[in-house]
Amino acid sequence: MIPSNLTPLANHLWQSTVFAAALALLSLVFRRQRAKVRYALWLAASVKFLIPFAVLMSIGSQLEIRPARSIAQSAIPVAMEQITQPFVPAAPAKREVQPESRITAVLLGIWMCGFAAVLFSWLVQWRRIRAAVRTASPLDLDIPIRAMSSKMPLEPGVFGVFRPVLLMPEGILDRLSPAQLRAILAHELCHVRRRDNLAASVHMLVEAIFWFHPLVWWVGARLVEERERACDEAVLSAAGEPEIYAEGILNVCKYYVSSPLRCVSGVTGSDLKRRIEEIMTGRMVLNLGAGKKLLLASAGALAIAAPVAVGIFNAPQVRAQSGSAKPLTFEVASIKPSGDDSHRIGIQFIPGGGMRTTGTTVKFLIGFAYDVRDFQVSGGPGWISSARYDITAKSERTESDGGPDDMRNMTDEQMKTNAEKMRERVRALLADRFQLTIHRETKESQIYALVLDKNGSKLKPSEVQEGGQRNRMMRMGRGDLNAEGVGLAMLTNALSNVLGRPVLDHTGLTGNFDFKLQWTPDPGQFGGVPPGPPPPGVDAPPPPDPNGPSLFTAVQEQLGLRLESQKGPVDLIVIDKVEKPSEN
Repeated sequence: MIPSNLTPLANHLWQSTVFAAALALLSLVFRRQRAKVRYALWLAASVKFLIPFAVLMSIGSQLEIRPARSIAQSAIPVAMEQITQPFVPAAPAKREVQPESRITAVLLGIWMCGFAAVLFSWLVQWRRIRAAVRTASPLDLDIPIRAMSSKMPLEPGVFGVFRPVLLMPEGILDRLSPAQLRAILAHELCHVRRRDNLAASVHMLVEAIFWFHPLVWWVGARLVEERERACDEAVLSAAGEPEIYAEGILNVCKYYVSSPLRCVSGVTGSDLKRRIEEIMTGRMVLNLGAGKKLLLASAGALAIAAPVAVGIFNAPQVRAQSGSAKPLTFEVASIKPSGDDSHRIGIQFIPGGGMRTTGTTVKFLIGFAYDVRDFQVSGGPGWISSARYDITAKSERTESDGGPDDMRNMTDEQMKTNAEKMRERVRALLADRFQLTIHRETKESQIYALVLDKNGSKLKPSEVQEGGQRNRMMRMGRGDLNAEGVGLAMLTNALSNVLGRPVLDHTGLTGNFDFKLQWTPDPGQFGGVPPGPPPPGVDAPPPPDPNGPSLFTAVQEQLGLRLESQKGPVDLIVIDKVEKPSEN
C-alpha cells in the first residue's frame, strides 16, 4: 500500500512513465527522419519528470471556461482521466499498522542517500573538467567561442552552458589534418548552436532527483545517442566529406579519452561503431512530410491540452457559480473599543443578517468566523486576545436570509445555514477592517473522544413542541452547563472550549437532549477564573463547590458518558497578518 502522503509522487511517476513510453513508440515512427526530431522527443520525456500533470491540471482548474457537464464527460477520453489520477489511497485498516510517517521517513532517507551519491559523482567529475579549463592556455582557432588548449588527455569538447569554452587537448593540431580539424570543430560548434549542454544539464538534474527510476537513465542514453547523430547529420550536410569526418573522429579516439560529464559535449559520444557505419554508408534521412508534422503537432498539443482540459472539467461546480453569487458582507459596521470592564463576551444576531457584540476579542471573532475553537487559533500579536471591541454591524436582508428570525423556531437546517452566512459576513469584516490574512495547518495532537459509559447514557431526550420545533437553549457558567433541546454537537463544542482540546462525538447518539452538568473547574480551564463584577441589579452566580467533581467525573456520573484521551489531527488557523481596526 502506498502511504497517502506519497500518493502525489506515485501519480507523477506513473504519468511520466506512461508519457515516456508513448514518446518511445513515437520515436519509432520517426526512425527514418532526422535525429534532431527524435532528440526533441526524448528531451520532452526528460523534462516531463520535472513537470507533473497536476500543475497543468491546476492551471486548467483556474480557467473560467466551463462547458455543460454532459459535454465535459464526452470531451475527455476516459483513459486520460485514469492516467492523470491512477492511484487512490487505500482506506485505513482497523488493525494496528506501521505509521505512514515512519515509512515515509525511511524512504526519504534512502532517496537522500541516492541523491547525494549522484550529486557527489557529478561534482567530482565537474571539478576535474573545471581544473582542466583553469590550467588551459588560449588557443587561436578563429571560431566564435573561446578555445583553450589543455594538457589533460581529454577529447575535444564544449564546456559550459551560458559562456561555452571549447577545450582542446594539447597536440591535437599535430594529429589531425586541416580538413579533419575543420570537421571536428564543425561538430563542436553544432553542439553550441543547439544548446546541447543546457539540455544535458537539465537531464542530469532529472537523473539526480529520480535516480531510482531505470527509465530515467535509459532516456539519458537515448539523448546522448540522438544528440551525436544530429550533429553528425549537420556536419555531413554542410561539408559532405564522410571519409575525412570519420577519420577525424577515429584519430581523436585513438589518442584521447572521452569526457566524463554528459554536459560536456564531445565528439566521441554514443555507440562509436554504429556512428562510423552510418557516416560511411550515408544512411538515407527523410525530411518530415506534412502528415508527420501534423502528427508531431497533435502529440504536443495533446500532451499539454489534455491535462489542462481535465483540470477545467474537474473544477468544483461552485467556482462556476462564484462569478454570479454576490459575497455576503455587512453593509455598515461600527467598531469601537469596549468600555465594559467586566470581561463578559456577548454576541447577538440581528434579524436580517446583522450582528451586535459586546466585549469581543479578535481571537473570539476569528474562532467564530472559521468555526474553530480558541485553542485552534495560532499566531498573531497579544492584543488579539486582550483588546475588546463592541461591534454593531447591519446588512440588508436578502432572499437567502429567509426563515424565522427567532432561533427557537428554526429548524436544524435553517440554523446551520444562517450560522454559515453569518460566518461569511464576519470573515469579510475581519479581512476588511482588521486586514486579517490566515492560512490553515494540521498537526498531530491530543484530543478527546466522547463515548458511552458502560452503564449507558443518562441524557434526557428533549420534548417536541407544537409545529415540530424544539426550544433550544444553552447557558454556561463557572463549572455549570444547562442545555435544553440541543444535540451532542453543541455539547462537544462546549467541552472543547473548557478542555482546550478537540472533543469528538463517538457516542452514536442522535437527536436533541435536555441536561445539566456541574463540576469544579480547574484554574486552567475555561470558567476557572472568576469573571468581573456582574451588571447592576444582577446577582453574582454562586461559586462552584470546591469539593465537587472534576469535569471528567461529572460527565461520567451525570451524563452517562466518558471522555477518552486519544491522538489525532487538529486543524489550526494560523494568523499571517492582522491589524487594529480602521476608523469607522
